[in-house]
Formats: sequence, C-alpha cells, structure tokens
Amino acid sequence: MILGIDASNIRAGGGITHLVELLAAADPTEYGFDSVVIWAPISTLSLLEERSWLIKRSDPYLEQHFIYRTWWQYNHLDRVAQGCGCDLLFIPGGSFVTGFCPVVTMSQNLLPFEWRELLRYGISRATLRLIILRWMQSRSYRRAAGTIFLTRYARDVVLNTTGPLGGKTAIIPHGISQRFFHQPRGHRPVVEFGKDSPVRLVYVSIINVYKHQWNVAEAVGKLRNEGFPVVLDLIGPANPVALRRLMSVMRRIDPGGNILRYHGAVPHDELHSYYSMADIFVFASSCENMPNILLEGMASGLPIACSKNGPMPEILGKGGVYFDPESPASISMAIRSLLQSPGLRSEKAHIAYERAQNYSWKKCANETFEFLSNVLD
Repeated sequence: MILGIDASNIRAGGGITHLVELLAAADPTEYGFDSVVIWAPISTLSLLEERSWLIKRSDPYLEQHFIYRTWWQYNHLDRVAQGCGCDLLFIPGGSFVTGFCPVVTMSQNLLPFEWRELLRYGISRATLRLIILRWMQSRSYRRAAGTIFLTRYARDVVLNTTGPLGGKTAIIPHGISQRFFHQPRGHRPVVEFGKDSPVRLVYVSIINVYKHQWNVAEAVGKLRNEGFPVVLDLIGPANPVALRRLMSVMRRIDPGGNILRYHGAVPHDELHSYYSMADIFVFASSCENMPNILLEGMASGLPIACSKNGPMPEILGKGGVYFDPESPASISMAIRSLLQSPGLRSEKAHIAYERAQNYSWKKCANETFEFLSNVLD
C-alpha cells in the first residue's frame, strides 16, 4: 500500500511539530505501507528526516497564498495522488476539497468550533476566517473515511457541531520530545527566594486573545504587591492586537521592565532551556485542542498553575492547581498556593511528570499508522 500525505497547509507551529515528530518516529512498513508520498512547501519538506520509505514532493502552488494552495488541492491533488499509486490520503490540516477517496483527516484547531472563543476577535478578518474554517472543517469531517481527534474534549466539541460522523474516528494524542523531560527537583520555601534570586514563572504560548497573558501579568503584579518575590517570563510569537493589550498592562504594572519580561518567539528546539531555569509553569489558555506546551511543562518536572478550561484537566489531571484564566484574582490565588507550600509544589510536579510519561511520539506514530491501515481495511 502507498500512503499520500497532503501537508500543503502545514507551515508553522504545532502542525509542523506533529508532522516532523510523527514521521521521525514512524515505521509505516509495520502497518502495510510500502512508501509514503508527502506534498508540502519546500520549507516544510526541509525539516523532515530522510527515510527510505518517504518520498517528498512539492509544487510551485504550494509556495504561495492559501488560495493557491486550495486551488492546487482542488484541481491537482486527486490526479497526482493517483499518479503515485496512493491507496489513501492523510490530510492532517483538517480541511480538504480534493475528490480523492478515501481520505483521513485530523482535528488540530478548535477555535472555529467554540463560539465564545472565536468571537473574542470581534468584527474582524480573523473572525470571518474562523467561521469559514468552521464550515470547511465540518464538511471535511463529514466526508472523511476517518478523523483523528487529539483529546476527548476536542472530539465532543466538534461532534456537537457536526453531529455523528460516517467515517471511523480515533483519539490519538500528540507526544513529547525527550529533550523536555527533566526529573522534578527540590522545592525551597518561598522565604529563601529574594530580590536577587526571585521565583521565576514561565508562560510559553503565542500572545493571543484566548491566551490571557495580560491576566497573568496582573496576577503577578498582585503577588508582588503582597511581597512575593516573583518574576514572569513570557515567551512566544504575537498577534499584534493581543500584544498591544499585553504591553499596555506590562507598562502600567512594571514600567521598569524588572518583573514582567517578554522574550518574543524562541525556536522550539531551545524552549527546554527556558523550562529548566523556571520554578513554576503557568498556562492560561482558554481554548486548546491538544495543549502541547502544557505537555512540555509537565515533562519538565515543574509545578503547574493551569487554566481549568478546555482539555487541560483531561491532560493534567491532579498534576496542577487550576484557575479561571479570565480572572487575575483566581490566577494569583493558584500561584500563591504553590508559592506558600513547597510540599504542594513537589506533589503536583511529580504527578504531572508521571502523567507526561504516557505521551510519546512513538506511541502517537504507531497509533496513527494503525488507524490509517484500519481505515483501508
């Protein structure tokens, strides 16, 4: 059998991480696939390891705007996939307009399916784009021979919109790269920290309207006013509107830039070094499909203060202290409870670290290719 992968719209972020790690860990021959043909932009193909069974293909259309890539999928993908002898197409981007059959797709973006989160963008092009994605992805899931979900929460949210799907479904979580794993360390009483050695909080995520970094900044300012020696490191690329809101709050709370620090985007292969320097991990998103960054924090052996929304409790379980991401008071209360109790920090860090052991890219790859094979059967 020959598997085709349409990665024409996989260009950045978690989609790239998933594709790179999945193919690095996979052995498709164990599941009856003699070769895998992948179509993607050259920048994406360059990140993929050379494998004896992997055939990389690109096209000038794939280097251009989303509209051109969609046109290529609609007009050319069916033909080129048949020309390569593909028995099945895997389209991890979620939406497809090709006439090829059968297709397996994957749900990786939950924003289009949660109205409250989608409407945070107000009247804007972003909102219109998400509404169009909601329609396109719903249509794709209904047409697909198989759909992969990353969490039970995401499956339930999507099915609440689409209704029951005719194709097969599976829940296959992403994995965690080994470089993030770090045994939980000892935890000192907060009185042993001070101005020259503060408690370092880290929040890694894109600055965006549903990530609530400004609320975390407000919470840290509140804790500083209470006398706790905390500083916050914010890491990630930024949505311009959300970044302006964050910077406004940071300038008001910390005009000297001493306790609230935004580092911008950091290459994914360098993130583990930031986790290793932190004392507490904070995650304040209100909308996630599969919170990969939360998985990284769990593997890093850090105590975690976490949003109670979305799939976060499903992933983290009893391994964190939860808060309402829209309430700075709730966020500060969760962080304060960790600051005041070294025992609680140690307990939560160990639980989270143990739960992180359940997520590996090898397991993800095996379950994915087993599901793809089952769809053909």
